[in-house]
Amino acid sequence: MSVSNQKKTASVKSKKEVWYKLDLSAIVYPTLQRKDFSSVYRLSVLLKEEIDPAVLQRALDITLPRFPTYKVAIRKGLFWRYLEPNNRPGPFVTPDIKNPCMPMPFKANNRYLLRIYYYGKRISLEAHHCLGDGTGGMCVLQTLTAVYLGLLGHSVTPSGFVLDINDSPDTEELEDAYMRYANARVRPPRPGEKTYRVRGTKEPFYTLNIIDGIMSVKEVMAVARKYDATLTEYLNAVLLYALLQKQEHDMPFRFRPVKIAMPVNLRRFFPSKTLRNFITMVYPSIDPRLGDYTFEEIVEQVHHYMKYYISEKFLRGDITTNAATQRNPVIRVVPLFIKDFVVRTFYTKVQDKNSSAGLTNMGALKVPEDMKPYIERFDIYMGQPFSSRTNCAIISFEDTLTINFASSIVEADVECLFFRKLVQDGIHVTIESNRESHLFHTKKVIHS
Repeated sequence: MSVSNQKKTASVKSKKEVWYKLDLSAIVYPTLQRKDFSSVYRLSVLLKEEIDPAVLQRALDITLPRFPTYKVAIRKGLFWRYLEPNNRPGPFVTPDIKNPCMPMPFKANNRYLLRIYYYGKRISLEAHHCLGDGTGGMCVLQTLTAVYLGLLGHSVTPSGFVLDINDSPDTEELEDAYMRYANARVRPPRPGEKTYRVRGTKEPFYTLNIIDGIMSVKEVMAVARKYDATLTEYLNAVLLYALLQKQEHDMPFRFRPVKIAMPVNLRRFFPSKTLRNFITMVYPSIDPRLGDYTFEEIVEQVHHYMKYYISEKFLRGDITTNAATQRNPVIRVVPLFIKDFVVRTFYTKVQDKNSSAGLTNMGALKVPEDMKPYIERFDIYMGQPFSSRTNCAIISFEDTLTINFASSIVEADVECLFFRKLVQDGIHVTIESNRESHLFHTKKVIHS
């Protein structure tokens, strides 16, 4: 064999051997997979011109190789799952569907864990959480959008979430950043207590109800300042307030703590360029068994909770606690099917009962200056809840703040109470929804 042929063979072999171990968060998501649930989130960008699907497909084909941890398929080993490069045709852009964030079977879609949809002026990206969190997904979406605009003749200079498709991926983009920072000297325990769970009528299989509230960032910030709170603290307090009202109506004689599961972007505290998962959860809560809370008291409690728990030292301890299991030499050699059984049982019996709702805030999105003229707004959806509750996701661009609720139950009481409080505080809210039977009712409530 010639030297050149040997080099080619070695190159092919090295490409085949590339694989990625699931990061610390991603390990859990495939374990919870079932026919009516998978950990899928959606990010959308609304442009100012109609989408050309053929150009969008070309943009996707150009963009995805820049993100090797997204151009993958998931595989199962004896002890762990892992991601391997996926060179099958696809993924292919398709017209959008009514119920987003559908379960994502691992062998469907040519084994891709990514979907791209278009509708009107909107481009939507859906990704399985084992690939990465919202920050990684937003890099893929914004880079895809920049390439799409470039193909239409609108050049965009890479910066921020828009990566240069001609650059090779930084090794830090591919890392499991949890393991780099899981070095606290103590592993704080996780207090757990059953919380109030929203009860409702289960929707038919694969139905996801969406309610979007669109408002002015300046208006919401002005109201938050009146309560001496940040925007995130204020909206957390509003959701807790709505859940307390819902519990008082549903269970007036048997109160339980009301708690929100809120992911924190660890990149804010621990430098990393990773495009994989790098979040941890905090749980702002109110215990109505201690007495009646005014809204002002709820805001104050959320404010102090955030100050204490969302700090570099506490978060480092939380990462270390999470990493301890993976580092345990005994657990590492336990067969995967046993790990799956234990994790699934723990999540179903304990972890899933530890919150009343989910809330994530991606914050104020920035895009390259030469990309701004073509963008109207962004949306984010946490996807189908594991059980009957609602998930709330917040994102803003320029002066447009979008609050997106997603649930798989018929009742929209929590959402209505949430938006009613915003309107009572003087915030103007525009509602969009895919709910046919409840849309008019929701509009009536929030504008009363």
